[in-house]
Amino acid sequence: MKQVPSKEKSADTTNEAKLDFQKVFPVFLVVLVDLLGLTVIIPLLPLYAASFGADAAVIGLIGAAYPLAQFLGAPFLGRMSDKFGRKPILLISQVGTFIGFVLLALANSLPMILISRLLDGLSGANISTAQAIITDSTTEKNRTAGLGLIGAAFGLGFVLGPVITGITLALSGNNYQLPPVIAALFSLASILLTYFKLEETHSADKRTQAVQRSPFSFGAMIKALRHPGIGVLLLLIFTQQIAFGGFEHILGLFTLNRLGLNAAGNSILFVFVGVILVFVQGYYIGKWSRRFGDRKLVYGGLVLLSLGLALIAFTPHQPPPWYNRADLQAELTRQVQQGRSTNEVTSIAIPPEGDKGLGGLAWLLLTMIPLSIGGGILQPSINSLITKRVQSEERGGILGISTSFLSLANIFAPLIGGFLFQGYGASTPMVVWALLLVGVLILAVALLGSESQSKPTAVPS
Repeated sequence: MKQVPSKEKSADTTNEAKLDFQKVFPVFLVVLVDLLGLTVIIPLLPLYAASFGADAAVIGLIGAAYPLAQFLGAPFLGRMSDKFGRKPILLISQVGTFIGFVLLALANSLPMILISRLLDGLSGANISTAQAIITDSTTEKNRTAGLGLIGAAFGLGFVLGPVITGITLALSGNNYQLPPVIAALFSLASILLTYFKLEETHSADKRTQAVQRSPFSFGAMIKALRHPGIGVLLLLIFTQQIAFGGFEHILGLFTLNRLGLNAAGNSILFVFVGVILVFVQGYYIGKWSRRFGDRKLVYGGLVLLSLGLALIAFTPHQPPPWYNRADLQAELTRQVQQGRSTNEVTSIAIPPEGDKGLGGLAWLLLTMIPLSIGGGILQPSINSLITKRVQSEERGGILGISTSFLSLANIFAPLIGGFLFQGYGASTPMVVWALLLVGVLILAVALLGSESQSKPTAVPS
């Protein structure tokens, strides 16, 4: 048998480990444009609901509506992408997102906001289907970097989306209805990009293998959780999202209460987080994965995220020098006066005048650095481990189940955060989530075996 020279073997291994960016760039672009719509909404939604008279608990309920619907819809659509192909399922989910944004822009009551989020979530298989496309187009050695591109697209969306929100609010006199209009336009653009530019990556023969499998059931989630190779990973994806997703949902209320930041101010914070996510998930995570392995990245991400949350809880009660209490009250009240609500302005307390400075904002920005790095590391690393432990024809389905656990966490995170915020103060959710992550870290070290110990196996349906 002819021996392959060691240099040639090394070159082949290096090439296999490198990500073919040209191959995955179309899905990166589609996800970026799609997420721009989402990230235009994220900094605005808590205050948008607050302008209709919602308190922290009600805002938590609205925040839970999207993931609740996504929890029901995404796994089914994930299995359908295994059966019928990635592209048609992605288009279906994008159309639902577009309609949801249109309804949000037309909202004149809290129930209409709730309906718009439910519709968007029910068709919300965008990310899980995109992840499946990435896994179709990568090898085990470069899959973490490929999945990191999804996170990088999200990070870029976090940069550009909030910038668009801030500019739109500034030019419109803080009209909260215009950002959803912008989001709908981005969603329409993503539909056109998918239809005309994205190629199908799931071949017909692999679809045939998936036909015999049931589309989705709650029993499948339980069976996947009991799977010795991926059960602990699904538990990790769930618990880290309780913390990081909960932080995202509660941040607008936290900064409104602690620093007196409005929607435009919160947009700047999301830009800051987005820049960090872009660097971590778009550049560093591939290098870190090859150097340390996904398992150690998961441990490091848990440490950083818990540290950031714990420190954020101690953000000083100090609004910035430009804070004006009367102007902030007028901004929230203006949404009511425009006839879109008959409720009183939210009962969430905002800072009094006096004792202004940059200390509170500076502390928050510094503590968000480890938090953002940790949050940026965790999802792609955990999902990469999951896809390496299942057979190739099941990746779409298992990523759909992974998305279900994320959605399940996102259901509970805003509800828990809103309850703790309303009943026990703004810092309490941050402390509770930090302690949760410490417990999860201990569990992960005890139960998460070596990456080389688990070979791909079938997931029970």
